[in-house]
Amino acid sequence: MSWEDELDAGERREWDRFVAYQREHTVKAMEGSAFVMSLIPSEEAFDIKFAVETGMAIMLDKPILAIAAPGAKIPPKMLLVADIVLYVDIDTEDGRRQVEEAIKEMKG
Repeated sequence: MSWEDELDAGERREWDRFVAYQREHTVKAMEGSAFVMSLIPSEEAFDIKFAVETGMAIMLDKPILAIAAPGAKIPPKMLLVADIVLYVDIDTEDGRRQVEEAIKEMKG
């Protein structure tokens, strides 16, 4: 028995909609991309969208550009899968410049 078998009819419809959306939109967009740029969420809350997208990027073998705020703690496993990790403040001109340089590098 899988956890999906424990869902009631409404929960199952929601789950099926979520899966369909991810397959039709996120996976297709990611398949056509040269790389995936991820903004690492803060530690306060677990970000499901980030987790799903990171898993997809790994499963699609996409290069990953991970961007985190200065001083942020990035999970060690994320550091293993990211091709480039930037600790930058994207609200500053210097931070945006560093992101632009990393994007150019990711594009090859």
